[in-house]
Amino acid sequence: MTRDLTQREVLTELEDVAATCLNRHLSRTEDWQPHEYVPWEQGRNFADLGGIAWEPAQSKLTEVAKAAMITNLLTEDNLPSYHREISENFSRDGAWGTWVGRWTAEEMRHSTVIRDYLVVTRGVDPVALETARMVHMTNGFAPTKVDLEGAAGFLHSVAYVSFQELATRVTHRNTGRVCADPIADRMLQRIAADENLHMLFYRTVCGAALDLVPDQAIEAIANIVENFQMPGAGMPDFRRNGVLMAKHGVYDLPQHLHEVIRPVIRQWKIFERNDFTARGERVRERLAGFLDTLERVKIPKFEESRDRLLARELSQQH
Repeated sequence: MTRDLTQREVLTELEDVAATCLNRHLSRTEDWQPHEYVPWEQGRNFADLGGIAWEPAQSKLTEVAKAAMITNLLTEDNLPSYHREISENFSRDGAWGTWVGRWTAEEMRHSTVIRDYLVVTRGVDPVALETARMVHMTNGFAPTKVDLEGAAGFLHSVAYVSFQELATRVTHRNTGRVCADPIADRMLQRIAADENLHMLFYRTVCGAALDLVPDQAIEAIANIVENFQMPGAGMPDFRRNGVLMAKHGVYDLPQHLHEVIRPVIRQWKIFERNDFTARGERVRERLAGFLDTLERVKIPKFEESRDRLLARELSQQH
């Protein structure tokens, strides 16, 4: 029986893949300036500098758009936690280290530009936003831990971000639409383009890991899919904001399955592969059952509940 590879062995074997993906990323990415996506002419002093204190009427955003923008920003704000997670499970050497640094620098732009936009346009309460940031960053990001061995840390991380980066891209794009502001939409499209390139790096590396250690990789992938949580799950008001976002199509369970999980799994050809041992086959069968339950049971229940909530909301408006 072939032994499992250690994390160091997997990283060494995939070093060339990481270098190729890094070079591809650098050839495709575009440097952009956060300050060019913010309507600075709308800015004015707050009360402490002799200006006007924030009031809800100053915001042009709907409650759904506020919930989505706050969730997106607080998610991006937790970058130090994500950097720690990635750097601990990847490597600080060679292409791996260069990627971790580059990815971190690019992600930092996202929180910078969203925060500047919200403060300048007075889109949300800045005091409440800062209070939530302090709570969320103090708690940090604690990904779901699974009982795996060998290269578990790396495989778990690279599988997670393959799905998470795509989920974040979908969320940013849909948030831009509900903001009903062309400036916000342009800004969030720019961020979503970054997230897509990040997803391509991770998805390619995870696919290479599947070729290298099929059984170990499918175990990590299945555990991620079965236990997936967005990185903002621990932030204040996450459940309330998540319900609003799901109810109005910013990010919901059908999107999670059909626009995130299934496209990535198809790209890896999970259900066409013939290189799993009996161990990997059992995990693949479990994964297939989980996805089938999502499709046949959980999504219809979600849609029924969403439709009831929307109907109730509509009746209250009239």
